[in-house]
Amino acid sequence: MNERSRQTGIEHRGISRRHALIMGSSSLLALSVPLSGAAATGNRPAATLDNGRLRIEFDHDMRSRIISRLGGERALTDFDTGEYLLLADGSRLDRFRYVDMKTMPLRGPQGGGMRHSLRGVSDGKLEKTLTVTQLDSHPALAILQVEYANLGDAPLAVAGWVNGAHLLKPDPTHGADYWSFNGASFADRRDWLQPAKPGFNQRNFMGMNSSDYGGGTPVLDVWRRDGGLAVGHLEATPKLVSLPLTVGEDGAHMAVGFDYAEKEPLILAPGGRLKTIETFIAIHQRDHYATLRTYREIMALRGMGQAPVPDSAYEPIWCAWGYERDVTMEDIVGALPKARELGLKWAVIDDGWQTAEGDWYLDPKKFPNGDADMKGLVQRIKAAGMRPKLWLAPLAVDPGTDLLHDHTDMLLLDKDGAVQDVTWWNSFYLCPAYEKTVENGKALVRKIMQDWGYEGLKIDGQHLNGVAPCYNPAHNHAHPWESVEKLQDYWKAIYDTAIAINPDAVVEICPCGTSYAFHNMPYMNQAVGSDPLSSWQVRLKGKSVKALMGESAAYCGDHVELADKGEDFASSIGIGAVIATKFTWPPVATEPAAKFALTPERERQWRRWTDIYQDKMLPKGTYRGELYDIGFDKPEAHAVEKEGRLFYAFYAADWKGAVELRGLTPGKTYRLHDYWNDRPLGTATAAHNRVEAAFQDFLLIEAIPT
Repeated sequence: MNERSRQTGIEHRGISRRHALIMGSSSLLALSVPLSGAAATGNRPAATLDNGRLRIEFDHDMRSRIISRLGGERALTDFDTGEYLLLADGSRLDRFRYVDMKTMPLRGPQGGGMRHSLRGVSDGKLEKTLTVTQLDSHPALAILQVEYANLGDAPLAVAGWVNGAHLLKPDPTHGADYWSFNGASFADRRDWLQPAKPGFNQRNFMGMNSSDYGGGTPVLDVWRRDGGLAVGHLEATPKLVSLPLTVGEDGAHMAVGFDYAEKEPLILAPGGRLKTIETFIAIHQRDHYATLRTYREIMALRGMGQAPVPDSAYEPIWCAWGYERDVTMEDIVGALPKARELGLKWAVIDDGWQTAEGDWYLDPKKFPNGDADMKGLVQRIKAAGMRPKLWLAPLAVDPGTDLLHDHTDMLLLDKDGAVQDVTWWNSFYLCPAYEKTVENGKALVRKIMQDWGYEGLKIDGQHLNGVAPCYNPAHNHAHPWESVEKLQDYWKAIYDTAIAINPDAVVEICPCGTSYAFHNMPYMNQAVGSDPLSSWQVRLKGKSVKALMGESAAYCGDHVELADKGEDFASSIGIGAVIATKFTWPPVATEPAAKFALTPERERQWRRWTDIYQDKMLPKGTYRGELYDIGFDKPEAHAVEKEGRLFYAFYAADWKGAVELRGLTPGKTYRLHDYWNDRPLGTATAAHNRVEAAFQDFLLIEAIPT
């Protein structure tokens, strides 16, 4: 097997129009194939896999259909050609006459289960072996891996492969009305969760979707009111696949696809073999939460568990970004007493302390005595009873810096030798897979935390999420996409360095509006709403992050000033998120500080919310994301369980009607309390859990067992 065969599913250098069906064009409609043969005539399927939750049937052309047995039996798809090869001449090999299936029990680190190997042959030229693994611990998910063998006498020029291609049929009652989780990153910072109606078309490429926006969580989940279907990959490193979603009147077309460069197809020689990466299909009820939680749990079994969360990661945050880059040390010191008075525990020094990205020298205008002034600032923060955290944007280097002048070898270069732009900072990318870049990052962390005394890092920038393949000859990469796969190793080095200095350090990564790259998440212990464009984004990101990092993850809703009306603490508190603010104090007349001034009215509101936050401390509870569907349930609902109590949050612009309190323990009676308005709401039980309510924007209910 040649090197490119071994690296199947990793490299992506171009997009062929004729192979755009992998990438998310309307050609995806071709993924649904009319029924024929045994399936069409109603004969028994050639093979059936059924573990009581997920049933997969294969016809005699090795097409499959997905049947959910969660809460009743329903066929989510018809028979589709789920796995196939795309050839360089524009054709595809998608019909494989079923030969046989072998089944064996599974034992190992992932627990028990069954492994099925189905074999088929296409016109005597290509053999397809589809291995389906079903784990006892996660019966609603099936792991897929396909191996193709060239049985013919001529080589095959392969342009790409597709796995898990299915058409999620319309809801029998409501038609082609879906919600979707799309794990890719986009420069417009669109919602991770979107309604998906006919006409929806999104490529969901896991590589770079613009110069400095890329990466993501390799999962696509689409659901209707009665359940959903998801696809993705389970590899331990990022892969440059696409997870396209196209919705038509006939349903939602979805797949995992990989596209080899059109000019450099993979040549599968006679007798050669090609193996795809491990992908999956999963079924679920309600929204995407169950899929992301299952994905997180399986990846943990594969060595990618989430980092432990120190108690300090739950403490509320004040950030100096209200002053933006013109902040002075006098601004920060002046605001500390008010921040502490309001019960805020972290003081974050944001962008503006440094001379440039890359050099990270102290700005001499703000720190005329250099390190002594920075250490003095840290001591002032600690003397005020707060914890210091410092902002930085690694992997970026500005033009004109000493680092760029002295270490051009650290740059990430494309195949033409050009730099990769980080547009937001007017910077260039450094290659995370180059040892000198890694050592430079570790040295910066040691200076910040060991020398200056900071207790946390705010690591910021959309460019942190993903990088392009690197062709810098100085790096001696085994292959250009080594930069893509080793980005997570860079974050591990940063995290390990910080924790070695201070085991309770808080390491936050803010990818600025992009969909978090899951492979980076084990190396952070605090997530953030990352520049939300609305309160809706605060909540949908919170639900998704809790699924990916754990039900008690330290997710921060980001500065409340970014939420609706600049004051929506309810969206963070209700979902169990850490609260944060960037108010300025004392009030001044100049912008931007004046915009975020803590007026007397704001101070009263901020104080009420911080008191509630400290009293309830819901981030330390268990987020019950499985109880509600964030897309279809109205009003939007969330629940957190803590110490036997359930805390419900409902959101709507204007609501009058019943709300349903799910998750109450049968046999118990609960006293209900609106904890924002401090008023009783009666009682409820599991059998009688609907409460009439009228509210605007939000309703926060505490259910207390009596």
